[in-house]
Amino acid sequence: MAAALARYKLTFHVPPAALEACKAAVFAAGAGRYPGAGNYTECCFTVLGTGQFRPGAAANPHIGTAGALEHVEEARVETLCVGAEVARKAVAALKAAHPYEEPSYEVFKMEDF
Repeated sequence: MAAALARYKLTFHVPPAALEACKAAVFAAGAGRYPGAGNYTECCFTVLGTGQFRPGAAANPHIGTAGALEHVEEARVETLCVGAEVARKAVAALKAAHPYEEPSYEVFKMEDF
């Protein structure tokens, strides 16, 4: 019997104007697919909130000015990646599609219960 692939949760923050492009990129990389008979794809949870950051002197920010504290509306997206390779591809796709020079994201390995 083949071992089940590990599951990872990818969470990222993105400005609303780039939300659909970033979701499309990570979904095309294989994220958001749930194994099983239902064959669900493009699954995620999205919530809007406020992000805060202060770009350093050498930064080239997409939003704001170097040295100035910024508060911006952002979407937080959570989606499933089945297998480490899918998680790696989804992160690479996110970085390529995201407008920020340093996108905020986290990959969390989910435990089996």
